[in-house]
Amino acid sequence: MPKVGFVSLGCPKNLVDSEVMMGILARSGYEITPRAGEADVLVVNTCSFIAPAQQESVHSILEMAEYKKFGRAQRLIVAGCMVERYRNEIRAQIPEVDAVIGTGEIEKILAACEGELSAEANGAELPTYLYHDLTPRVLSTPRHTAYIKINEGCDHPCTFCVIPQLRGKFRSRRFESVVREAENLAAAGVREINLIGQDTTYYGEDLGLKNGLPLLLERLAQIEDLHWIRFLYCYPNRITDKLLETIAVHPRLAKYLDIPLQHASRSVLARMKRGSHAGAFLKMLEKIRRTIPGVSVRTSFIVGFPGETEKDFRELCAFVRAAEFDWMGVFAYSDEDAAKSFSLEKKIDAETIVRRRDQLMSIQ
Repeated sequence: MPKVGFVSLGCPKNLVDSEVMMGILARSGYEITPRAGEADVLVVNTCSFIAPAQQESVHSILEMAEYKKFGRAQRLIVAGCMVERYRNEIRAQIPEVDAVIGTGEIEKILAACEGELSAEANGAELPTYLYHDLTPRVLSTPRHTAYIKINEGCDHPCTFCVIPQLRGKFRSRRFESVVREAENLAAAGVREINLIGQDTTYYGEDLGLKNGLPLLLERLAQIEDLHWIRFLYCYPNRITDKLLETIAVHPRLAKYLDIPLQHASRSVLARMKRGSHAGAFLKMLEKIRRTIPGVSVRTSFIVGFPGETEKDFRELCAFVRAAEFDWMGVFAYSDEDAAKSFSLEKKIDAETIVRRRDQLMSIQ
């Protein structure tokens, strides 16, 4: 029985892709091993969101290539977001790689492992793949918890983000498919479900389903064996009264919202193609906390975006003081050549970006 080892990098969405690939292979007789030295085939599922993620991906590919050179491994496969951006470069610069699989090609993992898919294979223009409740998965999370991807891709025009290029246009899974998967996971012992997607609050709208996420949460909250259900992430202008009221009413729905706001300055948000401003965000937070007593709110921001002035940054600092988030993350702006923000003027120097990041976190 051949053994396959996985390195899964990046976000939970990528982890689900790895679990699906492991499921396809396990169904076909492969044994999944956590030890690279024992694997006949090694798969690196990469992240390519920002420069540090790309560096980690390259390091992992080269590390696994050593097992192919000097160990048992016969094949090395690179999958995921980095393939969508650098398919040709991976082929040309890392000859140890036997096959590449983009985010829309994960069903080809068996062919790749068996040598039927070469590194020369071409990918689709934009990924369209979406798994369902009958797709095999091997969970890599602790037994009590699991992720469910309810949608894939993104249609938002955020200038700092390359996700639409890596994962394609927004597309939702069918309502009943998500419910069946949750029921199957609960029957297998899972007690905590995290619904994931680039924008879960838009779930179902592409299928003509109004209030899709609240309806889905309401249905999942009826599954007796589930104790906690939460979702990631909220787009701020899609947090409806119906969504908040649904969370407030059902005990199984975690009183938690993760809302990546990215900034608070109107001018910076406009350049990000996000819109809104600090005042509107504070009103939104007040409504959230009024509707869901005891709610925890997490957010994330980007500092050092092109054109961010000291005045913009002071406005962001004042907003963080006023908002009093339970949890917060701060990203230093990463100038990605594939993002629209790459062409914006007035870039901020690295030293200033680090100072602003550290200062904002100290306020939090």
